[in-house]
Amino acid sequence: MRKPLIAGNWKMNKTLAEGVRLVQDLSYLVEDVEDVDIVVCPPFTILKGISTLIEYDKPNIKLGAQNMHWEQEGAYTGEISPLMLKDLNVEFVILGHSERRRYFFETDEIINRKVKAAFKFKISPILCLGESLEEREAGKTFEVVQNQLFKALEGVSQEEVKHLIIAYEPVWAIGTGKSAFPEDANDTIRHIRALIGSKFTPEIAKNQLVLYGGSVTPENIAEFMVEPDIDGALVGGASLDAVSFSRIIKFRG
Repeated sequence: MRKPLIAGNWKMNKTLAEGVRLVQDLSYLVEDVEDVDIVVCPPFTILKGISTLIEYDKPNIKLGAQNMHWEQEGAYTGEISPLMLKDLNVEFVILGHSERRRYFFETDEIINRKVKAAFKFKISPILCLGESLEEREAGKTFEVVQNQLFKALEGVSQEEVKHLIIAYEPVWAIGTGKSAFPEDANDTIRHIRALIGSKFTPEIAKNQLVLYGGSVTPENIAEFMVEPDIDGALVGGASLDAVSFSRIIKFRG
């Protein structure tokens, strides 16, 4: 039985004081939640503060980062290494987000390096896959996610992939207020799960966590979570408010 996971991607938002308040408020609102894993992914500048808060208060909230470099250390000005994230007790890292691909020109090769580095340092990657509107209209959704998935997982072992989390995030739905129809999202996620089965084993595919992301709100989360292959959500804007995010986490009512 796959345990649902809801992750909040804060993107380039929140000062330390704002982030601490958000986690404190969220912790209070979801203190009784035991059947959903909760992850927050703040900006690099406040990871230390949020890590300390989580370590001290021990809420049922886990810490993720929004990106990382593939090298442990070196002359990479402005970059953050997996060793640095591990030092802050970061358990998850978002990799391959469409905003990284689009605005910062991250290639499939770069994402593959980062995925393998995350596994090396025992950090679970949240690997983002998704098609553009043009690709969707051309009927290339399955082709796009297959290419992204297989290239990102080149050289990854069966044991490592068990700790992978996949987030299907159609590019046209991110931050636009438009979300995929739940049935369509489930069809794509079912296809992703089948691809994992073909590349690794059916048993691994059966246990693979695959999330949906793209304009997830408290109003539509239940529609996605009722689908059999959707195991949770990667949430953007709605994760920036404790009440809104807690309602998504408590999607069962």
